[in-house]
Amino acid sequence: MDLGFTEEQEMLRTMARDFLTKECPKKMVREMVEDERGYPPELWRKMAELGWMGLVFPEKYGGTGMGFLDLVVLLEEMGRACLPGPYFSTVILGGLTILDAGSEEQKSEFLPKIARGELILTLALVEPSAKYDAASITTKAVADGDNYVISGTKLFVPNAHIADWMIVIARTKDGATPEEGITLFLVDAKSRGITSTLLKTIAGDKQCEVVFKDVRVPKKNILGKPDGGWEVVERSLQRATVAQCAEMIGGAQAALDMSVAYAKERVQFGRPIGSFQIIQHYCANMVTDVDGAKFVTYHAAWRLDEGLPCAKEASIAKAWVSEAYRRVTVLGHQIHGAIGYCMDHDMPLYYKRAKAGEVAFGDADFHRELVAQEIGL
Repeated sequence: MDLGFTEEQEMLRTMARDFLTKECPKKMVREMVEDERGYPPELWRKMAELGWMGLVFPEKYGGTGMGFLDLVVLLEEMGRACLPGPYFSTVILGGLTILDAGSEEQKSEFLPKIARGELILTLALVEPSAKYDAASITTKAVADGDNYVISGTKLFVPNAHIADWMIVIARTKDGATPEEGITLFLVDAKSRGITSTLLKTIAGDKQCEVVFKDVRVPKKNILGKPDGGWEVVERSLQRATVAQCAEMIGGAQAALDMSVAYAKERVQFGRPIGSFQIIQHYCANMVTDVDGAKFVTYHAAWRLDEGLPCAKEASIAKAWVSEAYRRVTVLGHQIHGAIGYCMDHDMPLYYKRAKAGEVAFGDADFHRELVAQEIGL
């Protein structure tokens, strides 16, 4: 599918694919599922040296000044490789939120360190309701002198157990609407009163329950405007949603490529299984899903990159990609037969990531509701 990439983007794609093929083999991906850290520090260091951590940060903060669309190209290749580790939580959820809402002092302090691979960040947003709306934010932050005291529980916080800093979304006052009174805080992850517990997940990704019990945070660590942080959260969620779609289409493309290759080489009844109509239709359906997913994802990413409104486009992308990736991996299993269900085969890696990505930042039904609201229903 020709999406009209620039020469620079094609070079980034080729370089990323070559690097990840060599440095992120599936054997290592499986090992990281069992490893509590969830990532190899040596790979993290090499990615930082390539400039990936600061790809979308301005040069004055140690970045390379590329755009969000360039980042999506890179994320697609990361999804194709099933890259483990805290890149998403650090750069998309952490770094871009600081770039968006932080003071000059906060940007100068955090962004160069992120670009050098010296900090791991995450976003503590979701609570036991598992919803992505302002009404679900019940974690409290109460002013006390020069500090705020945060108490509450967050769920599904990526990489919280290894994070250096968290961006914590808390309610600082009760407003006329749920969106009023939301504030973002930069919180040292090693602060007294924070307890992180790894959760068991289908994909083996490192998500945590994080309990805040009377955690003291200086007022200077507020990110953006006090009581007016929900707009920042909404922008961060839009970026994260499109970025998640980018990773998912990379995985879907890899599952498609594996399945087509297997259909050509696997012989049954004296002929390749790809010569049977049912297998051909499976593959055709997979191509339809993958190409459709790419179109809606890159369209949303382009609008973000151009600074255009994209709430509807981001939700259209997530609603489609959430189900398309799952359908593609299910058909991939059908084409591979029994071998595709063996744990040392690559197909289960993609299926599990499809299931995990399906609910990340809202499932298809959640985003259909948002699309309906955007068209006035």
